[in-house]
Amino acid sequence: MIDREKVLTILHRRFPGSTLEERAAAANAIVGLGEEWVDVTARESEMGFNVSAQCAEMCFLAEQRQLGREFRILLRRPPD
Repeated sequence: MIDREKVLTILHRRFPGSTLEERAAAANAIVGLGEEWVDVTARESEMGFNVSAQCAEMCFLAEQRQLGREFRILLRRPPD
């Protein structure tokens, strides 16, 4: 679960000119991501971009992975 107060603190540091209302709305949206999105990062190996040695030349994600970058992959939940 995402800590809303921590998100507010980060938003305040990152966007010092924003209003409290703007930061609160953004924090609410970020904290609410868990309801709309599911983290599928663990299924990365099933996504196929690491199958081909040439994929990194064409695929942004594979290239970033080879550079040691980390990322999270989210899938939007279908609407009810």
